[in-house]
Amino acid sequence: MTLNQKILLVGKQALTLIKSHVLVILILLVWQLCVQFEVIPDYLLPSPLQIVQAFIEDFGLLMEHAKYTLATAIIGTTIGLIVSFVLSICMDLSKTIRDLVYPVILLNQTIPTIAIAPLLIIWLGYGITPKVVLVILAVFFPITIALIDGYQSVSREHLNLFKSMKASKYQLYRHLKIPSAMGSFFTGLKVALSYALISAVIAEWLGGYHGLGVYMTRVRKSYDLDSMFAVIFLISFLTILLIALVKWLERRVLRHNFL
Repeated sequence: MTLNQKILLVGKQALTLIKSHVLVILILLVWQLCVQFEVIPDYLLPSPLQIVQAFIEDFGLLMEHAKYTLATAIIGTTIGLIVSFVLSICMDLSKTIRDLVYPVILLNQTIPTIAIAPLLIIWLGYGITPKVVLVILAVFFPITIALIDGYQSVSREHLNLFKSMKASKYQLYRHLKIPSAMGSFFTGLKVALSYALISAVIAEWLGGYHGLGVYMTRVRKSYDLDSMFAVIFLISFLTILLIALVKWLERRVLRHNFL
């Protein structure tokens, strides 16, 4: 590829990126103009430029807190993944287990995160443990349900073929059910990761020494809205980044679906 071709390719990619985010750019522009011309006072709503300035000034501190929040979210999601895979296979293997466990899973999903977080803080203290537990409770539902739906989407013809070949339970899941459930799994994982960061931040609001939730509590008490918006946008960016990472992994694992 020549230099001119590379420049054209980069230009096309930049144009595509701008087109796909034109609405966001317009919203930010209108927001900036409304604050700049005092349509909205900046003590109620800081401008995007003020938020960027606050982010730059507190960059080191934000990264330090983000490290703890990401660690909590990743640890909780990893454990949640393991729990989800084991539980989903048990529920798929046994209708009795599915009938017993499914209502409990649904009940867990109906309990607001903000309601259970204080109890976990009281029971488990102010360390990382209650935050990880809250993330696990938040993520295992969408992943478990996605996996179960994926297992049950396998066609009867494929199941009969494997049974006629005397495939063991392990072979059935290893070569048929789990690969068939990967599409549903990645969909559930993307939902779960958005829950993971939010749950970690909520737990940090209610008690802790590190994390973006702790940082938000501190700047809220000092009415520092610039920094408050900066951390909100950082959480959104981290969530988008994690989801983009899952999409990349999905394309690698399910390469044949994207040909």
